[in-house]
Amino acid sequence: MSSLPVEQTWMILVELLTDLRKKGVDIPNEVTKDIQMAKTTINFYKVNPNDPERMKELKRMNDFMNSAQDMLLTLAEDVGEDYLESWLEKLKRAARGEQVYQIEDKKSKFIVGAPSGFSMARLTFKKPILEERLQEIAEYNNIILEFEEDNVIMIFGNKENIKKSLKELSSFFTEQN
Repeated sequence: MSSLPVEQTWMILVELLTDLRKKGVDIPNEVTKDIQMAKTTINFYKVNPNDPERMKELKRMNDFMNSAQDMLLTLAEDVGEDYLESWLEKLKRAARGEQVYQIEDKKSKFIVGAPSGFSMARLTFKKPILEERLQEIAEYNNIILEFEEDNVIMIFGNKENIKKSLKELSSFFTEQN
């Protein structure tokens, strides 16, 4: 799915928050929390925008964004009028649907259909890894391994078995440095 206009606004708010911090401005925790919740809600919505249950999240998404935007713009105004105007211009561009920032379109990582009663872990290696190298660990620790990509694996099993297998798999990370 392509980028939503609200994602452009979200990126602008993240950049504004980062820039304000660099300028030594104290950012209230609620602003950071609103930005995090907005992103979570955006990602939830993007999984299936046609789902009526997910459509209900649009109001929450906008509430989080508006709350963070109001506070950040107030803080930006304290920095200076020109500073505020430059950020308002970016927000206006996003509101018109213009692309202000390049947003990588990542596939959702929600796990659908994970076995009931199983715990799960995901590992991402720097380089692709051969399945044969992992199979012995999987059999020994009684876990299920699934490759999402050549360098990303999903591990399913009970929590203790996953912990044991992760300890053994840690050697693969040191190999890849």
